[in-house]
Amino acid sequence: MKQSPEQRHPAPAGSRRHRPPVPVSGRRARTPGPARLLPGGGRAMTAGNATKAARARKAVRAAARLTAPAGDRWAAVFGRIAVYSFIVALISGVLLLPFFRPDMTSVVYHGSYHKLDGVPMSRAYQSVLGISFDLRGGLLIRQVHHWSADLFAAAIILRLLRAFFRGRFSGRALPGWLIWVALLPLGMLAAYTGTILPDDGLSGGSLSVITGVLLSVPVIGTHLVFWIFGGAPPGHQIIGRDYWVHILVLPALAGALLLLAFRPSLRWPRRARLDPLLPITCAVLVLLGTIAQINPVWLIGPYQPGSISSGAVPDWYMGFLDGPLRIMPAWELSVAGHPLDLGVLIPGLVVPALFFTRLALYPLTDRWITGGRPPRGLLPPTPADLANRTAAGVAGVTFYGLLWAAAANDQIAYHLQIPLYTVTWIFRVLVLAGPPVAFGITRVIGHALADQRRDEDLHGRETGRIVMNPQGGYTEIREPAHRAALPGAGPPGPATARRGYVARPADPEPRLAR
Repeated sequence: MKQSPEQRHPAPAGSRRHRPPVPVSGRRARTPGPARLLPGGGRAMTAGNATKAARARKAVRAAARLTAPAGDRWAAVFGRIAVYSFIVALISGVLLLPFFRPDMTSVVYHGSYHKLDGVPMSRAYQSVLGISFDLRGGLLIRQVHHWSADLFAAAIILRLLRAFFRGRFSGRALPGWLIWVALLPLGMLAAYTGTILPDDGLSGGSLSVITGVLLSVPVIGTHLVFWIFGGAPPGHQIIGRDYWVHILVLPALAGALLLLAFRPSLRWPRRARLDPLLPITCAVLVLLGTIAQINPVWLIGPYQPGSISSGAVPDWYMGFLDGPLRIMPAWELSVAGHPLDLGVLIPGLVVPALFFTRLALYPLTDRWITGGRPPRGLLPPTPADLANRTAAGVAGVTFYGLLWAAAANDQIAYHLQIPLYTVTWIFRVLVLAGPPVAFGITRVIGHALADQRRDEDLHGRETGRIVMNPQGGYTEIREPAHRAALPGAGPPGPATARRGYVARPADPEPRLAR
């Protein structure tokens, strides 16, 4: 009778191969042991109960996890941070609702901030000053609300970058990618509408930018401005209309997208545990609101048409939209007797539209960029060149970063003592030449690293040890990328795993690539 490999080479009793026979039913036989009684009459936790408890804890973690590609923990972490910061923004916004007055009626201020005593302002700006100086904890809640909006946008950007550079945006991950891409401009718009509500000097500057961008739209631009502002800008209704968009429309859309991104577990646990990331996120936001001042509207003053504070810059998430407005040349065309302001239309509408559209549709062109399409005929498929994807991502980040930095061209010119027009022209050249240069450099580095890994797999890793052979020559000893273990050695432990040891029973001795 033919013997099995286990019968020809029996394993010792303590090894992994020596295991009791498995019953025909497919389940391992269990020998019921005596149950231990606790002093109170209960039974001690057995191995089966411990296994069930571990499974329950694992199900809780899976139930609290957002849609993330399998094995990508950091993408899930950034997604949960975005959700928790969104929750903090909702709670802090609800706490501010009873004290804010979305009214542009002019009043004279007589409050705790004496530097603005007797200054005419809107009721909206007066209520913001009251929240900041007269309401206990009001300034803290305002700053936590603002910081949570910033953290929400930052977490979304980090999650998109993580998913992009790991290639987790196609197949099953495509709906999640589209949801998070849509959340980015939606979150930016929600935060931007919130900065308009105080009706301070920066708020008025933001409204002026929006007015100029809308007026540059051909044919319907003027009608859009009068419809949104309820008359000639700034009018007396924009704060009230922006208020309802900020507290109802945009949060509802963002919440719906976050619910779509939520992946519930099929086995919902009976007891839910608190995600440690939730109190950490809340604590960080409260700490930032306590020690880091943000949006000090009392230092800016109320909005006055035709004036804006010098050195005014938008929040960081809006920098890449303000940058092209500053560096775009003042181009203007005349079409059928009507002026077409390209100096505002292109940077204000065309650039962000193309940027977000390209970001959403990138998964459709990833195979073309990486070159992973199988050729026609009987030839084997060519491997994808992942360096192209990495280079494309670095080029996009470079383009975003240069536009973001261009939003502070006046600050750069002031602190470096450089003429403003010189800084503007530098950014014009960098925005056009920077992304292609970044693409080429990243692609070269990626190919160099790939060639280095391929050389190590074929010829071994350089060790720096030089030996002399019997003929008097000198050669370098190279260590294989996966060095074999000695015969009879046990399974590789943590130390040998770090050194590159892999147990190979078929190899009689370690091999060294020469």
